[in-house]
Amino acid sequence: MTSAPAQPAISSPPGAAARRSTAEHVCELRGIKKIYYKPDGSVLVEALRGVDLAIPTGQYVAIMGPSGSGKSTLMNILGCLDQPSEGNYFLDGTDIAHMSDEELSRYRGRKIGFVFQAFNLISQLTIAKNVEVPLFYQQIPTIRRVAAARAALERVGLGDRMEHRPSELSGGQQQRAAIARALVTDPVVLMADEPTGNLDSATGKAILSIFDELHRKGMTIIVVTHDPSVADRTQRVVRLRDGLVESDVTRG
Repeated sequence: MTSAPAQPAISSPPGAAARRSTAEHVCELRGIKKIYYKPDGSVLVEALRGVDLAIPTGQYVAIMGPSGSGKSTLMNILGCLDQPSEGNYFLDGTDIAHMSDEELSRYRGRKIGFVFQAFNLISQLTIAKNVEVPLFYQQIPTIRRVAAARAALERVGLGDRMEHRPSELSGGQQQRAAIARALVTDPVVLMADEPTGNLDSATGKAILSIFDELHRKGMTIIVVTHDPSVADRTQRVVRLRDGLVESDVTRG
């Protein structure tokens, strides 16, 4: 990869100090609403209708709900892929609502690791180069990118597959590579959207075992799932219905 052009440092939005979260949470939502409008300006749907949610450091959380409940919208907001219509979202203590799209993109890249159902690996690149991609966009020097990618792949058991391309790996190995890519930036939270949806049962359990180990070592994990067996492995299950939190249960 060639060097990325220099980017300005992320500046704090005006009044940021006054909008920092007062609690020790990785993610904190206050009064979050998300409204989608028709072209004529009328309301199409209220996807979220006032959600309050606080996720402390090190917690393993499942978000569940029927189709149309708002769980995908909630995950998009938690992952800084979309912004709320109303309310405040504190990510690692900072309210992201007043960041520009460019600032938000860079902040998201530093703070969040994503794992997707479809893996989203770049087919032309080796697994090692795929894992390096987030560091490339953060302008990390090549020697550090290579070392970090190697360490992340070894962490998920792919130290001997680094020069393979995605098509040369099984589905489970591709998802392991995607987890390594999510971890390589040392994020404050790992977010996974149906991470076992494209895997058979045995492979899915192996992937969830990696999540279990990451959680034991202190990683904050948020997973969207429709599968009760996935949710059963987590500490806390938040269920949505009609854009509101229907239940929020934390297990010991």
